[in-house]
Amino acid sequence: MTRIVHHDSSLLELPQLSDYDRRMYGVLKTVSAIILVLGLFNPYASSADLAKPTGKTVLTVGGDIRETNSAKEAHFDHKMLMALGMHTLRTTNPFETGVQNFEGVLLRDVLKYVGAEGSLITAYALDGYAVEIPVKDAMDYPVLLAISWNGKEMTVRNKGPLWIVYPVDQYGELKGEQYSARSIWQLSRLVIH
Repeated sequence: MTRIVHHDSSLLELPQLSDYDRRMYGVLKTVSAIILVLGLFNPYASSADLAKPTGKTVLTVGGDIRETNSAKEAHFDHKMLMALGMHTLRTTNPFETGVQNFEGVLLRDVLKYVGAEGSLITAYALDGYAVEIPVKDAMDYPVLLAISWNGKEMTVRNKGPLWIVYPVDQYGELKGEQYSARSIWQLSRLVIH
């Protein structure tokens, strides 16, 4: 037995550790240190890093989120969204003729960044249209929040500022009316439930 004296002068008796137990203790310490380091460098981990937009807000995310930069919401301008990592999607679209080129951020990256904790998203457009989107869609598929369309930044006059675009050519199961209805343009707000 090993005796340890606590700060209050009481004794605590601990059993001797076997070689195996000492090795496992060392492994656990190493794994714990790695988890701590990964958590510190996780770009989605800290609301202290969620800056306020310096440009015009193009997307507001609210509801069941952990990370905010305004009263219980996260506001994003184009620059903030693009900093999450831009992706390109070349696909047909039920609302346009032929293959279209979209560039934007993955919906899942936005959800991770704000620490979304729900299972359902209500997406709102500037014109009042609203649609419910399962969070599972964003996690299972590279659903894009398009910022540009065929090489041009989208404006309100051409379905902007953002358009949720599903990769329908890459995943045949997404070629259905329910996914077309979720492809909301003039997107301005997401609420997580």
